[in-house]
Amino acid sequence: MSTPVKLYVYDLSNGMAKQLSQQLTGRQIDGIWHTSVVVFGKEVFYGQGINTTAPGAYVNVSQQHGAPMQIIDIGETALDEDTFDEYVMEMKDHYTADKYHLLDFNCNSFTNDVVGFLTGGSIPDFIKDLPTDFLSTPFGAALRPTIDAMYRRPSPSAPTPPVPSPTPAAEAAPNPQLAAQLLQAIASQAASSTAVEPNAATQTIAAPIHAITNPASFSNFLKNHRASVAFFTSATCPPCRMIEPVFERLAEEKGTKSDGTGAGFAKIDIDVGLGSSLASQWNVRATPTFIFFLDGKKLDELKGANANELRSQVDLLFFQAFPPHPHTSLSLPAVQALSLNPILFTQVPVIDTVLSKLSSFIDSSPWPSLIPQTPAQVKQALAGTVSPYLKARFSTPLPAKLVSASPDILTSWSQATSTLASALPTPSLFPLVDLWRLAILDPAVGTWAASAHAPFNPISLFIAKATTALQSPDPSANPRNYLLTTLRLLSNAFATPALAHALFVSARTALAAVVVPSLLHTDGAVRTAAASLAFNVAAFLQKGRVDKVKGNAVNVFEDDEWEVEMASAVVEALDREVSSEEVVHRLTASLAFLLRLSPAYDTQVSPLLEVLQARDVLKRKLAKGGCGEEGVVKKDVRRLVEEVANKLCP
Repeated sequence: MSTPVKLYVYDLSNGMAKQLSQQLTGRQIDGIWHTSVVVFGKEVFYGQGINTTAPGAYVNVSQQHGAPMQIIDIGETALDEDTFDEYVMEMKDHYTADKYHLLDFNCNSFTNDVVGFLTGGSIPDFIKDLPTDFLSTPFGAALRPTIDAMYRRPSPSAPTPPVPSPTPAAEAAPNPQLAAQLLQAIASQAASSTAVEPNAATQTIAAPIHAITNPASFSNFLKNHRASVAFFTSATCPPCRMIEPVFERLAEEKGTKSDGTGAGFAKIDIDVGLGSSLASQWNVRATPTFIFFLDGKKLDELKGANANELRSQVDLLFFQAFPPHPHTSLSLPAVQALSLNPILFTQVPVIDTVLSKLSSFIDSSPWPSLIPQTPAQVKQALAGTVSPYLKARFSTPLPAKLVSASPDILTSWSQATSTLASALPTPSLFPLVDLWRLAILDPAVGTWAASAHAPFNPISLFIAKATTALQSPDPSANPRNYLLTTLRLLSNAFATPALAHALFVSARTALAAVVVPSLLHTDGAVRTAAASLAFNVAAFLQKGRVDKVKGNAVNVFEDDEWEVEMASAVVEALDREVSSEEVVHRLTASLAFLLRLSPAYDTQVSPLLEVLQARDVLKRKLAKGGCGEEGVVKKDVRRLVEEVANKLCP
């Protein structure tokens, strides 16, 4: 007779993640999931060790996580209740409170094991994948050390460290105040579930190691990792205890990163749960035994406690699973000498002159009757709020303590901007854009713009208008001054990391729609600004790739189609640019950053470069007439052009 198995799904954040995640991470996360298994008339979950209650009693007594957000039918089990109770008793020695970790060894790890034991299945992916999704965001990556510190187990002789405040990590978020609010709520929930003294007998369980107790969970583990290392051990095995610290260090160093690289490390105690069945399945007859997997298939195995051989086998597995990019072996001194800092347009105009120009446009334009703000109200916001801030922030000489834009200033200004965008023709908006171009250099403004929503986000508003103007077949609809100031504004947006990330991840297609046609503009200043923006975008991409090669846990957010489009546009712009060495320099640097370390270099980028004859295009810039009468003159620019042509272009 079969018995139904259900999964109760709770939200540790009590709805806060759904409300705030888009602002904090740039990604919608609907909950911080806590799960329990309901079977045989009881609810079983992991927190302060393994707990068993009547279904719903956990909610009614503790009120920790509220009612279940979902109740999911997992399937049915053919096992009897006595067998299940025996399994849970065995797992209590394994899932102890001191081993709990919010990301790596938590209630969902336990329910996945239990579901695997009962049904041979697993819990839903949206629950299992939440830690990876969260850590793939800059906010998640910044928060990881704080979470690890909260759950780090001290040695038995060391004093218990205080739980750190999550507020410093929250500063990595676009909205630190909201971040701190969410973190404090989750930290409080987690602490209330797990704050007990460490159990010295289980000090060796490390967060990056997956504890596996049954074949179904192991099968899921192999499916979720390109490279995997399985450590078969036993509590009664002295050599296992000797080698385990080495295994844990390797898991810390080589474990799965937020970008999907890294290996999965699993520990299987053959005396726990169905560990003996798993050992039999893989012909493990002695402990310790290490088995190495690539794409779920066994590559090799190691028997015994040989630390040097274990390290060598893990390194070999890594090389096969994640071979180094061929560009890492190239000598590229000119490319490596390029700064990855963004090109910024920091010129400070006479604020009163710019405002006077904008006011004249307001006075001369018919004002739509349906717009809620009057011209007088808009001009008052600009003169009474925006102007004093800009003059204080960007005065000459700079003040000893820089003034930052307050939320009230930004709210008033963004509302006025939305009004003007609706009331004025696009060509008349360039003074307004130029004021934002200056203000976006203020980190407070850049951070605010990273999370501001339409229609009050000036960045998205100005991008949309520039795109519309560039797509118009009427040349008069393509206002030079508006396009120039918008390109400079977008270049300055890369001064703030949070805004640069938001643009690159969420708006890169829109950026391409502006920068690609602008690279071919007839006006030299527009082409220079477009080349600067192309450089900033490519430099942001390159920095992520370099960090990844160095082993840092970053998600580069690669997009092969976008990179091909950008590379094609840059090559075409280089081919047409015959007058400005500065533009050639920035375009060549942009191309280098787009090409170097590209995952799609061999499959898509290199064939494209051959079709475009990119090497010949670059070399023509060095010849007479290719860029000015004598070609590229500056030695450092010539070296860069030659290096990109000869080493990065086929």
